Order: sequence, then structure tokens, then C-alpha cells
Amino acid sequence: MSNRRVEQPIQYEPEEACPPLVALAVGFQGAVLVLAPTVLNVVISFRASGLDDTYVTWAVFAAMLICAAITALQALRFHRFGAGHIVLAWPAAMYIAVMVSAVDAGGPETFASLLVICSLIQIGLAWWLPAMRRIVTPVVSGTVTMLLAVSILPIAFDSVQSLPADASTISGPAIAAATLVASVIVTLRASGRWRLVAPFLSLLVGSAVAAAFGVLDGDRIANADWFGVPELPDLGFELSPGGEFWALLPSFAILTLVLGLKTISDGVVIQQGSRRRPRAIDFRRIQGIVSVNGIGMLLAGLATTLPTMANASYSLSLINLTGVAARRVGFGVAVIVLFLAFFSKFAAVLLTIPGPVVGAFLMLAMGMLFVSGWQTILRDGLDPRRMLVVALASALGLGLHGHPIMDDLFGDELGGLLGNGVTIGALVAIVMTVLFDLFGSRRSRLEVTLDMASLPAIDEFLSNLASSLTWDDRSALRLRSAGEETLATLLVQDDGQDNGQADANPDGGEHTRLRIVARPQPMMVELEFVATTRHENIEDQLAYLTEEAPIPTADDLSLRLLWYHAAAVRHQKFHGVDIVTVQVEGAPEAART
Repeated sequence: MSNRRVEQPIQYEPEEACPPLVALAVGFQGAVLVLAPTVLNVVISFRASGLDDTYVTWAVFAAMLICAAITALQALRFHRFGAGHIVLAWPAAMYIAVMVSAVDAGGPETFASLLVICSLIQIGLAWWLPAMRRIVTPVVSGTVTMLLAVSILPIAFDSVQSLPADASTISGPAIAAATLVASVIVTLRASGRWRLVAPFLSLLVGSAVAAAFGVLDGDRIANADWFGVPELPDLGFELSPGGEFWALLPSFAILTLVLGLKTISDGVVIQQGSRRRPRAIDFRRIQGIVSVNGIGMLLAGLATTLPTMANASYSLSLINLTGVAARRVGFGVAVIVLFLAFFSKFAAVLLTIPGPVVGAFLMLAMGMLFVSGWQTILRDGLDPRRMLVVALASALGLGLHGHPIMDDLFGDELGGLLGNGVTIGALVAIVMTVLFDLFGSRRSRLEVTLDMASLPAIDEFLSNLASSLTWDDRSALRLRSAGEETLATLLVQDDGQDNGQADANPDGGEHTRLRIVARPQPMMVELEFVATTRHENIEDQLAYLTEEAPIPTADDLSLRLLWYHAAAVRHQKFHGVDIVTVQVEGAPEAART
């Protein structure tokens, strides 16, 4: 389940308290990981937007403060906010292209206003995640991620030529090539704790080559104060949004949903890599990660800087190399990054990195982002329908990006804003996904109370379903038994946890409602049980059951029977709702003759 296999076993799980000095030492290593991308992503976006050094310096300072705060909040976990895990955060490179468009169209005020509005979308996604999970799917997220990487690459190549006017024409490509070669060598050869400083090593090589060409300016470092707060630029908001705001809002909204889904994926990976033994994913923690990420976007809008995102690969690298997954480390990372944010001389060193080095860093990052998008698509497998979604969304997104046909349809100004390939591809992917989900299978539904008195209605519902599929008697019995044991398991656990209070309904009713959705597939039926319960995760309980175990007790009898009848069981626990998905295999009547 996790890519954690070597180096250090888990010494401290997230809930376990590690010594403060250990938390601070590991936190320092985590801060080293996030510093380079934090500064470089902000510098790239603001320089590409044409904003002056006052904005750039302030944006870097604000981004470091926000990343420190978000990393600490992710470790805290309060009610529906936070993950209770080590979640390293830095500015999201996927927003570079849309930021450039927003600043060009309406200035930094428009960009800040769009971030504030979209932060509510991200927080809403966390609260309504159970309903959104079938719309913003891994196929949609992966397709948009690949389109984003392609759309940002031109900015990276433009940065290669970002040099003084008197610089030689060969210096930019030579510096970028040296940085890329160094990145590849360090990535392939570095091991252990050297991986933590791998990005800095490639930046040092690129900067050294830039110094050899005479394009490295050290005046910024010499003139910078040692400690302090940078000058505050003229920040503001678009209080009366114009056409540019409304034209860009769909792009920002879709990108925010994609960022939310990527955060969900990263949260799943971080959970899997933070335990000594595998556990089922707790989606309440996932909702907490997305909620805090929405707070980070709100703070970024108020400060006019890039929004934050979680990064699973760097978080896991830190856990793998140290063996420490205690959430206290998140506070250690926050303390170190907060200190360095006020260390102006250090920020000046990073801001002096030449454009070709920054461009090379962005090329590699966008290449990795493209691969990450493709991996996301492949995570659930590629059937013909998903292939069609990816193919059509990618073709239209790439083909219509900046195409004159959009200007002909909507005019020069509005067409330039609406002709964003990421927006087009995302809309196509979402619409096709919704249509396939609505018309792709013969769904049937039943709503009852979460009570054993509902068993006859459930049994009749499943019997009719098996009959409509012309399943044989044995398969029909397996389907009905799986439904009965799932109901019994939910009831046993709910009664055990609530001490007889399972009748309380958050909506004011006498009983908890149970909704069963059946989605027939070839030779199989997927049953989805949706209810409000407060029991332990069924997946975790099933993991402890073995065929050689002692005689079952009354409490786990239903679990064992469910394990026997079902081909697969998945339990997703959200705030306020539990979703148990049971897959039951069957055969038609003719198959037995």
C-alpha cells in the first residue's frame, strides 16, 4: 500500500509523542525540503507576471509564513480541520499559469480576489467530499494535471532567456542544461539524507555556472538586512468584479477542485506511509487536510501570494529517512520555516538565483507533474470509457488552447481568457464523467432505516436485482447474504459504540437512514451502503480475520460471513457519513447448464 519499504522503520506513529529535540531536528530536515520549491515557485510566478521586486520579496516572505502556519495546522487536527500527520506544504506550482493570466488581465487585485473566493470552494469540497467523490475523479484530476504541466512549460523556457541584456546568447541554455544534468545525477546517485539536500545541490551547480558566465548578481545579498520584514506592496481586492474576473473564475474554480483532489490523493499516501502496519484510510483526516489547505488558499489571497498545497512525496521522504511520523514534527518544521522567513539575508540568497536555473528547476518539476497526472489516471485502471474521457479532454484542451477560434466565438478579450486549455479540458472531462455515471449503468436504489426491521425490504430489493440480472440461485443467495451481513455489521458496531444511542439522527429523525445503491457490472454487482454511524472501520476489522482464527464470537460473526460472501469490501469514513462498498460476484443462470 505504501512506497515506504526501506531505510528506517516507523519509530513514532502520528499520535505518539516523540521527544521535543527529535521533533525539532527532524523538523529542520523537513524545512530544508520545502525551502527551495517555496521560494522558486513564488519567484517564477511573480516574475512571469511582470511584478516588481517589492511584490516578489513580499510574496516569498508571506508564502513562508503561510506554509509554516499550514504545516502546523495540519499537525494539530482540531474538529474538522487538520490531518494529525506530517504534511509538508509549499506554494502550488500548478497556479503559475492562471496567476499570470489573472495579473495580465486585471492586476494582482484580481488574482487575490479569485483566491479568496476559491478558498471557499476548497473548504466546501472537504465538507461535501462524499457527494463530490464520483464527479471529480482520478481521471478528471490526472487529465487536468497533465494539461497544467504542458501549459506551464512555456514559462519555464522563457525563464531560460531571463538574463541581463549584455549576457551571451549561449549562457542561458548552458546554465539551464548544467542545472538539469546536475539534477538528474543527484537524483539518481543521492541516497539517504543526501536526498534531503538534492534540490539545493543542483541549484548550487547552476548558480556556479551562472557565476562563470558573469550573470550572477550578488548586490541583492550584500544590500539585504540580516533580519526584518520586507516592504509591504500595495495590496488590494477587486471589490467590483469586472468581465476579466468572471471569465477567469471557471479556470480558478476547476483548478481548485483539482488541487483538492490531489490533496486527497496525497493525504491517502501520507496516511499509508505513517503506520507500522497497514490500516484502512480514515477519510475524516482527508477532509481535515483539504479544509486546512482551503485556509491556506484564503491566507494566500489576503497576502497576494501563491496558494499552498500538500506534497506527499517529500513528506514520505522525510518519514522514510528518519523513521519519525509523529505529528509533533509538523510543529518543528513550522518553527524553522518561521525563523527563516524573518532571516532576510537567507531569502536574498535564494532570490538571487538566475532565471535559467529557475527555468530548469521548473522544467523538471513540470515533467514530474505530468508523470504524476498520468499515474493518477492509471490508479483506477483505464477502461474504454475512461480512455475516451482522457483522449477527448486532452485533445480539446491542447488543441483549443489559445486558438483563434475562441476569439472568433467570444471576441478578442473574452476569448483569450476562455481559451485556456486547462479550463476547456477540465470541463470536457467533468461533463463526460457525469454523463457516463448517469447513463453508464442500470442503477437501482433503496432507502430504509438502519434497523434490523429493514432486512425484509433489503432482501426483497436484492432478490429482485438478482432476478433482473438472471443470476443463478447460488449467486442470488450470495448477494442477499452479503446485504444481510453488511446490515448486521453496521448495526452491531453502531450499537456497540453508541451504547444504545444509535437511534439518534442528526437530522432530528428517530432512526438513522440507510441508502443502498446497486450498480450492476459484468459478472458482478457493486452495493453501496450509505449511513450515519460511529463505528470502527470495517476494513480494519476484516484485516484481522483469518480462516485459521478461533471460533468466532457473536460480535464478529457477521464480519466473517461478510468476508466469505463478498469479493471485496471498502469502508470510507467521512464526517457525518459512512460509505461501505461491497462487491459481490455472480453468474447468470445459463452459465450452470
